[in-house]
Amino acid sequence: MPKRSLRQQMLARRLALSQDDWRYASMLAQKNLLSLEEYEQAECIALYAPARNETDTAEVVAAAFRAGKRVLYPAVCGEHMVFRQVEGLASLEQGCFGILEPCPTGVDHHADEADLIVVPGVAFDPSGHRIGYGKGFYDRFLRHPGRKAHLVGLCHDFQLIDGHIPAEGHDIRMEIIVSDRRIVRCGSNRSHLDGPDQQTGG
Repeated sequence: MPKRSLRQQMLARRLALSQDDWRYASMLAQKNLLSLEEYEQAECIALYAPARNETDTAEVVAAAFRAGKRVLYPAVCGEHMVFRQVEGLASLEQGCFGILEPCPTGVDHHADEADLIVVPGVAFDPSGHRIGYGKGFYDRFLRHPGRKAHLVGLCHDFQLIDGHIPAEGHDIRMEIIVSDRRIVRCGSNRSHLDGPDQQTGG
């Protein structure tokens, strides 16, 4: 299925979620993410503020603050995206596209500073390919040559398709996909030599 059609189909399905279903699926997906060794070992994590029924991250950020981790959130600046450190969700304000972002007075951080980056998406496949909103912000940000972070795609389970998403040369693949039902290890987020390795989540 072409990317555009798959994007439209997945967005419609996600927007159709009831608040109860969204909340429950988000809780399970976040539980799975918090169980990752990569999360446990990370000292600095990058998250996102959910929009349009994206999987919530509130439990993850709360756990990260309790554990003393540094937490970064994205902000769109023109054609590019940066991350800024936050000390609490109250410091987020409505930014580009109506999504909550850190205030513009914060210090910009680059992709080489995080140990784990949680990436939203419209759809994912078991090889780690991702469909975003078509703006390319994450792909450009994640191309930083010094990036060492584990890349984790967080989604509702229906967003993890059985087939393969058409990939382009500039696309950045995820290392791990986490949903409310599964944890899928896709291999290295650079070469993917290991191939997909599925694990059952809680």
